[in-house]
Amino acid sequence: MGMKTIRVRITAAELEAKRISEILERAFEDDGNPVAIYEDSADGKTWSAEILLFDMEPQEAAATVRDRVGADAFAAPLEAEELPDINWVAKSLEGLKPVRAGRFFVHGGHDRTKVPAGAIGLEIEAALAFGTGHHGTTAGCLEEIDRLLSLRDYDSILDLGTGTGVLAIAAALKAKQSVLATDIDPVATMTALENARLNGAAHLVRGFTANGMEDRRFRHYGPFDLVIANILARPLMKMAKSVGGHMTRTATLVLSGLRMEDGPRILFAYGCQGFVLDRRREKDGWLTLTLVRGRKNA
Repeated sequence: MGMKTIRVRITAAELEAKRISEILERAFEDDGNPVAIYEDSADGKTWSAEILLFDMEPQEAAATVRDRVGADAFAAPLEAEELPDINWVAKSLEGLKPVRAGRFFVHGGHDRTKVPAGAIGLEIEAALAFGTGHHGTTAGCLEEIDRLLSLRDYDSILDLGTGTGVLAIAAALKAKQSVLATDIDPVATMTALENARLNGAAHLVRGFTANGMEDRRFRHYGPFDLVIANILARPLMKMAKSVGGHMTRTATLVLSGLRMEDGPRILFAYGCQGFVLDRRREKDGWLTLTLVRGRKNA
């Protein structure tokens, strides 16, 4: 018997649901519980913010969410239910439409036959990790990876906080070269390597579990001239010095997982490491920043 999975779902109008999902991400940031947000009705009026909690009863899960986010955070209806002990993520992916980002086409196993000619198909089964491509941060990152790898070659590429591995796999398949994928969560690392195998990129994607970039093994693979990090702003700022320290003097850094208001703080933290803004793109209220150092343009 696997561990119990409880889904707590809060339903609201779009802006409120997005606000709630941010509150959930922040409140459970240290535990890494998966948070999802999606349109719940055909007319776009109703949205759902969901979080998965493990090894507790539904009432307990509902109470935990209310407790963490503060009772006054929202008056939206909240429901908690135990998910049947099946591969719930494969199930939740069944309803998701494929996502096109640059030359990449992200899809679940059920849409394998729909990859357009000339596209690079990325088949992702999410397991317990974040990032199926159906999120502004992932799509923005994929478009940027597509653009950067079309312009030039890189010697050493790292996907930091790899989640499902989608960005590492995309970079590896596009550049036809080896990419390092790391995550703080061993389930994510495992999922990323499994997804790499699923996409015929097992020989290209190397991975290990590490907290930030303090791990000695980074020295073996680095220094990196392209680092992609789709993580939250707070850990990104904390890691600025160690990330910069593992990158070449003329490196490119793609940062995502950022809210609009995180931009200035991130630019300051990485500016101290010699990085300047090369490009910013916004998607669904999320920010993807491309920073470079040691040269005028990317």
